[in-house]
Amino acid sequence: MPQVFKIGSFWVYFWANENKPLEPIHVHVAVGKPVANATKFWITRSGKAVLAHNNSGLDTKTLHYLSRAIEANSRIVVEKWLGFFGEIMYYC
Repeated sequence: MPQVFKIGSFWVYFWANENKPLEPIHVHVAVGKPVANATKFWITRSGKAVLAHNNSGLDTKTLHYLSRAIEANSRIVVEKWLGFFGEIMYYC
């Protein structure tokens, strides 16, 4: 799984085998290493992070912290997404 960046013990990453047609740009977040059932954030055209689901069961404070960190790094997320997948579509 391509790692986008780390926030403490959290990995922010893409799945390498995203479906075709490609889903809108998003990242998965997990503690320690990528897992299939991780928390997922959509990235909007304006760089906001929108919680898609919290399958990891993270608490509200942690979700807020991760959301802000992803938003602060949204330009990096977009650049790495385009570099890896070669195309992009936004959630909104």
